[in-house]
Amino acid sequence: MNKITLTIDDQVVEVEAGTTILEAARKAGVEIPTLCYHPDLSLHGSCRVCVVEDLDSNRLLASCVVPAQDGMKISTRSAKARKARKMNVELLLANHPNDCLGCDRSGNCELQDLTYNLGITRESVNRFAGEKREVPLDTAGVALKRDPNKCILCGRCVRVCKEIQGLGTLEFSGCGFDSVVTTAFDLPQSEVNCAKCGQCAAICPVGAITEVNDIEKVWDALADPEKHVVVQTAPTIQVSIGEEFGFEPGTVVTGKLIAALRRLGFDKVFSTEFSADLTILEEGNEFINRIKGNKNLPHITSCCPGWVKYAEQNYPDLLEHLSTAKSPQQMFSTITKTYYAEKAEIDPKNIFTVSIMPCTAKKFESSRDEHRDSGFQDTDAVLTTRELARMIKEAGIDFVNLADEEYDQIMGSATGAGTIFGTTGGVTEAALRTVKEVLTGETLDKLELGIMGVREAEVEIADRTYKIAIVSGLANAAKVLDDVRAGKSEYDWIEIMACPHGCVGGGGQPIPTNLEIKKKRAAGLSSIDQTSTIRKSHENPDVLKLYEEYLGEPLSGKSHELLHTTYQAR
Repeated sequence: MNKITLTIDDQVVEVEAGTTILEAARKAGVEIPTLCYHPDLSLHGSCRVCVVEDLDSNRLLASCVVPAQDGMKISTRSAKARKARKMNVELLLANHPNDCLGCDRSGNCELQDLTYNLGITRESVNRFAGEKREVPLDTAGVALKRDPNKCILCGRCVRVCKEIQGLGTLEFSGCGFDSVVTTAFDLPQSEVNCAKCGQCAAICPVGAITEVNDIEKVWDALADPEKHVVVQTAPTIQVSIGEEFGFEPGTVVTGKLIAALRRLGFDKVFSTEFSADLTILEEGNEFINRIKGNKNLPHITSCCPGWVKYAEQNYPDLLEHLSTAKSPQQMFSTITKTYYAEKAEIDPKNIFTVSIMPCTAKKFESSRDEHRDSGFQDTDAVLTTRELARMIKEAGIDFVNLADEEYDQIMGSATGAGTIFGTTGGVTEAALRTVKEVLTGETLDKLELGIMGVREAEVEIADRTYKIAIVSGLANAAKVLDDVRAGKSEYDWIEIMACPHGCVGGGGQPIPTNLEIKKKRAAGLSSIDQTSTIRKSHENPDVLKLYEEYLGEPLSGKSHELLHTTYQAR
């Protein structure tokens, strides 16, 4: 491509033709504030927070959308640019609730940070005081809630839902002062075609979309002397929660996580990796049966509740292809209120199960009527990574300096296979490690599946080549599923994760979450797998003991009763 040269704040910068002024400035080490801009989304240019001055024309330009031109002279900090930038933010604040003290995003809000960094005071905001929007809150769902009054109309949620997830659940409505982001017919988000993935909440720069907060429900259970409170931690939590306390993304803080949970008052602390291994034994054997019977292929994974909800609403004709195996969260909770209750001699009605997940859709999954196989609601509460961090901070726990502790026993053993569930492709590699050994006794070579949106692979097992697809992001899933629906698919196995790059990019993870951070989290999980003593699900001693003492064998009658589920067209 052609190179061009421009000057930004007296620095000469050479960039490729077509590069935006914002990208050119960042190459020069000059940071321009943004709000509507996000590197994973299409360019929007609506907020005008990123304005700079073209010194030749004296025009203000939105740097995130305007391409750099050869010979341009740009000032990012001229009086004109700074005044306009500050005024644009003041206008946003004039129609904002400004209830920072009670907002879930306080302390991690891009608008709040901009207000401080631009030197905006209460007095300067008050000069634009006037009528404010009063739009009803959307709090009907179990996973996500919306406060349109906090919305700054940046359009990030609209774009991520349409461009990355292919749903278009959210859209702009009205014009001028009456502009809002809403759903079709202004219905609650819980009543429209929404996967509950939480990507909208993860990408929102303010507190307009957040997860439904279950913190008080968990505090109440911990304070109840009649309750035996058991917590499970999803694989990715151990490489992401550290970010909330200043650790580099991907840093493995498993021991500190366990210690913090004990100090919060949980009676037992377990890892969801145990039930991830359990999932592999059930789903792996289910896949083997499908292959032998040549039935319901391609086999499609079912551990992601956002993907399952999406399939029920958009591809109900393909539900027979989904594995009937429950997700690791739900398997764990069911086993806790049955097998564990018997072993610990505790009445299951007194057991309160909590899961720490990188995901908002897990909140929806826990509420499903199908998940009461223990005789009770199997999972009582789901906390996102962000919610757990808030609890730890509220309790005054010095997370950084905690001494490492170990998971409790009975359901505490984990393998590397269970760990890699947390990144896209991990479920597939974990499953095929077991499938290949069951069928041939041979060890599977490592699969280099990466974390891109769609990845194909071929795996040789015995005398057959298995064609595999790894998919993350629901817009990508639609492309693959349309071929399945049309009978064009040649895949034997398809793994689908609703969130881009899998659970490392889950809607409940620490904010911000970008591609670089996701890669670091995935690398952290890979490091745990590589150093694990046991790396295959079918060698997990606690899982083997569970089958020996309680379930019998994979796909047994007891296993089907407790560990498998059904789906519904929505």
